[in-house]
Amino acid sequence: MRNGKALVPIIGIVALVIIVFTGLTITRNLGKSDKAISQESAEAQLEKMVQKVEPIVLDPVKAPVEYVSTEDDGSELPPIDPNDVVVKANTSVYAEIVSSPEKVGNGSDGWMKDLAEKFNSEGHTIDGTKISIQLRDITSGLAYDYIRTGAYVPDGFTPSNKMWISMLGAKGVKTTTVLEKTVGNTAILVMEKEKYKEFTDKYGSVDIKSIAQATEAGEFVMGYTNPFTSSTGLNFLVSTLQRYDGSNPLSDTAVSGFTEFQKNIPFVAYNTTQMRNANQKGALDGFILESQYFNNDKSMERNYEVVPFGYRHDNPLVIIEPCDDIKAQIIKEFASYCSSPEAEKLAAQYGFNTYDSYKNEFADLDGNTLIEAQKLYKEAKDSGKTVVAVFVCDASGSMDGAPMNSVKESLINSMQYISPDNYIGLVSYNSDVYIHVPLAKFDLNQQSYFKGGIQEMYPSGATATYDGVLVALDMIRNVKETVPDMKPIVFVLSDGDTNQGYGFNDIQYVVSGLKVPIYTINYNYDGSNALKSLSDINEAASINADTDDVVYQLKNLLNASM
Repeated sequence: MRNGKALVPIIGIVALVIIVFTGLTITRNLGKSDKAISQESAEAQLEKMVQKVEPIVLDPVKAPVEYVSTEDDGSELPPIDPNDVVVKANTSVYAEIVSSPEKVGNGSDGWMKDLAEKFNSEGHTIDGTKISIQLRDITSGLAYDYIRTGAYVPDGFTPSNKMWISMLGAKGVKTTTVLEKTVGNTAILVMEKEKYKEFTDKYGSVDIKSIAQATEAGEFVMGYTNPFTSSTGLNFLVSTLQRYDGSNPLSDTAVSGFTEFQKNIPFVAYNTTQMRNANQKGALDGFILESQYFNNDKSMERNYEVVPFGYRHDNPLVIIEPCDDIKAQIIKEFASYCSSPEAEKLAAQYGFNTYDSYKNEFADLDGNTLIEAQKLYKEAKDSGKTVVAVFVCDASGSMDGAPMNSVKESLINSMQYISPDNYIGLVSYNSDVYIHVPLAKFDLNQQSYFKGGIQEMYPSGATATYDGVLVALDMIRNVKETVPDMKPIVFVLSDGDTNQGYGFNDIQYVVSGLKVPIYTINYNYDGSNALKSLSDINEAASINADTDDVVYQLKNLLNASM
């Protein structure tokens, strides 16, 4: 009996403690959003995990900074890949044409590829000489960079739209137009059917003007692709600028309007895959595509509404001058072949020519204006927010040799694409994690430390990738008060999976709660999806890059995200 009576006050005390603790917890979180609570928990967990990592802070090392721009000399471009040739010439006399991927890929993207293979099989001749076509599959933006720098110049070029040709003209490259249109395609705004109905009920219609208006008001989240590499992204950029000032897309009015628009853009996608993944996760209300891509995805046709916008994508075909007469004749012969009724029928089967009645929404822009629009995007896309970025580099033993040399080259080259107003830090890892350069404004002093830190990285040991990511996130967390209105980013450069320290499952919650996008570049891709999974958490991009092309890939990634 005595023991029973003694339990009564003890139980009462325990109950009181539970009630008080619960009350404190509820009060502490009262008025906070789920996101704030989640981020608060993630930061607390991050702090504990980094304490276990025990990063090593190295003494900063300076290196001289040389202001040598490589933008126009082609040195940062990857060498031409033999695998880009999708249709090989079968004669000694031939013309080589570079085409955008939607015409020379596999399956429903193989319209021009199929035509070229058939053309070559039929034994065409000019003045008794057998001829053939060779096709390369290269994105419009990369092909433009090859041609304008002279790093690689084909005989013919057929980009998605004629903007790239206009820009080549502005760079002094002479072209002769063979076909204004090889096959019809259109840039489209894409929206789920339910969201489309909600949008039209409120704004009356879906177009560039209403999308910009809704985005400025914070009522719509728009997704588009990098205008330095994507034809559709470039189209969307200049169309949005002209929505603000149709007479001058580079005016103060246009720049001011675009800056307001960008404030509610969560990110500009590195590629279409990143943008579609973000949409599927509900991060976007609408995004852009080409109509041919949409037409060949039956699930999209069932679930989405589309609206054409901007400029047509008619896939013009031009000859790059100077060009041998025989090669020019071959291209013209092939152009006639692509214009036949049979070719048009095949185009329809492959999803082209569905919006042939659509006309350009705006007047054509000259090449210099388009180039300046790209520069404007680079300067204005962060809308006044300071980018705070940490580069996390794999310095494990497997990176020895060409991979590490490529990492260093790509990072040093990338410095010219980073604004001095951004905050930049540098971390490397092997079995341990090293802070080479703490976060600070990227002025000349910080640039010197950044380059010195890069040069001091030497490969050895195991691979503690996720430990390095945690340290980078903690560095960003520690500057929140200094840079309250910031755009945080982490870049991870590695060649493989983690084999030491924390694993993906250990850090997934922390990364998700902090909402920091982690862009990954996988050197010499080994088939692992580990880095892609890390990027997918917060809708960032993951890029597979060989040591030969990582310099160019990193440049484009920085243009899209910084």
